[in-house]
Amino acid sequence: MRNDKAGMSRGLKLSGLLLALVAMGIVIVGVSSRASHQDKLKAWTEKQAVATVRVDLPEHGAAAGSLVLPGRFEAYARAPIYARVNGYLKSWKVDIGGSVKSGQLLAEIETPDLDQELLQARADLASAQANVALAETTAKRWQDMLKTQSIARQEVDEKVGDYQSKQAIVKAAEANVNRLLALKSFAHILAPFDGSVTARNTDTGALINAGSSSATVLPLFEVSNTRKLRLYINVPQNYVGQIKPGGKAKFTVPEAPGAEFEATIQSTSGAINASSGTTLVQLLVDNASGRFLPGGFANVNLLFNDAVERLSIPASALIFDQNGLKVATVGKDHKVTLKTITIARDLGKTLEVQSGLTGTDLVIENPPDGVSDGDQVNIASSAASAK
Repeated sequence: MRNDKAGMSRGLKLSGLLLALVAMGIVIVGVSSRASHQDKLKAWTEKQAVATVRVDLPEHGAAAGSLVLPGRFEAYARAPIYARVNGYLKSWKVDIGGSVKSGQLLAEIETPDLDQELLQARADLASAQANVALAETTAKRWQDMLKTQSIARQEVDEKVGDYQSKQAIVKAAEANVNRLLALKSFAHILAPFDGSVTARNTDTGALINAGSSSATVLPLFEVSNTRKLRLYINVPQNYVGQIKPGGKAKFTVPEAPGAEFEATIQSTSGAINASSGTTLVQLLVDNASGRFLPGGFANVNLLFNDAVERLSIPASALIFDQNGLKVATVGKDHKVTLKTITIARDLGKTLEVQSGLTGTDLVIENPPDGVSDGDQVNIASSAASAK
């Protein structure tokens, strides 16, 4: 009996020890599991605190030897023609679109007032000529009488002076007649050069006023030489040094989609416009076929000798600070490096970079606020990231 009781007592002790060991194991496993979970939570939290950014490689933009700018056509020669005399339009000979030769009659003006002035001037000239003839005869007679000493020299000098004065009056009258005849010649409106009539702002019977001083006075006609056209563009200052007379350019026009035409650089204004930072460049276009119209729009592609290709980045990647323009790039260690860049051309949504970047730089498309050198970032999965 004693042996049975002793055996039972040892069994109970063993069971209690096993239960204690099991309980202790459960506690240890629970504490270890909780610690592991906290470590994972801490690591996840720290990871989430690091900014996640989207990166991309710079794209290859247009070559530096190419620059596309808007331009406007103008006639090679253009002459607004105003009246030089008052009157009424008697008739016009050429309508808009008509071809004309230099000196061809465009219109005639009736000048009743001028005609009367010319008649009066001619009558004044005839009177002056009659007076000078009489003064000449009188002067000669008095000079003859002076030889006989029958009159005083003073009287002879007065008659000679009167003759010379009347000669001057004749010359003035002749000049007035010639002036009015010159004005009368402007009653015939002539084409100043070969070209075409691009505007007609008058009609038969219209009242004609001389001059063009009033802002409301329109030219009677406008004649333009459109066999050649001038094409004007405004080139940014950083490209001015590459503009050379004789250089070539390509251009397109909206009315001929897909077609490309050639122009030649003729000259530049030689100055930078302070308000726009550009210089005016004039190109010459052959328009013998009449395909292009003055005042029309064109897209001009300037071709430069420098064919170095520029890199293009999204405008959202740009960072402004007190040290200039920068972009944020990410290295293999996922750390940020700020790089100072120079912008060659602003195209709105994208920017062409002159310097400061390489084609292998991973550029942050939308850098977070306050990003600085050495910051750790996470890279969002994308095709660019894989590159």
